[in-house]
Amino acid sequence: MKPKKIETIIFDFGGVVLDIDPQLTINEFVKLGFSNLEKTKSDEFTQLIRKFERGIFTPEVFRKKMKMFLEIEVSDQQFDDAWNALLYDIPSERIEIIEQVKENYQILLLSNSNEIHYDLYVRDLQLRFGYREFDDLFHNAYFSFDLHLSKPDLEVYEFVICQHELKPKKTLFIDDRIDNLEIAKQAGLQTYHLQSPERIRDLFTNGLLNSDLNIIR
Repeated sequence: MKPKKIETIIFDFGGVVLDIDPQLTINEFVKLGFSNLEKTKSDEFTQLIRKFERGIFTPEVFRKKMKMFLEIEVSDQQFDDAWNALLYDIPSERIEIIEQVKENYQILLLSNSNEIHYDLYVRDLQLRFGYREFDDLFHNAYFSFDLHLSKPDLEVYEFVICQHELKPKKTLFIDDRIDNLEIAKQAGLQTYHLQSPERIRDLFTNGLLNSDLNIIR
């Protein structure tokens, strides 16, 4: 029996399906000449990334603005390599788990992401796992740069709920960030905070949610 009568599971991507380490990107930018690390704690830095994730900036505009902000003169390829350094490969075990879960639930992906990162991990998905895109692995996949909406804004959860006519009390959202989960709860979704070293393999048995999960309403 499915615990809590969950019918739909919404997965976050980075930190849930894919491991990430933002410090690796900072380290690579330092190698390219970036030196003022305090700037990465600024609101301007955060807003540059947020606008790129919401699709407000094209990759070309983002590269130009971020190079100016970091005060580095590098090629687009050097920039992209540094920007992508935070991404690890998608573990094959997690793809297998998602495939099993898909047999028992409607599964969706909801990710704050950007076009440069997307191009890299969709290529990984194609070459290593044979899926053309994430809509083939999940029932549907939503990326912030395509929606022009991003977590933790309430509107992005309301959009997904409306798009699929979801019953929030029967929908579980799994994310590694508390701020995303808090707003998801305001939208009525059930939530689960995935915290390291926990992995999604720890949440399921044979494609079904474990009955002892601490699901927060």
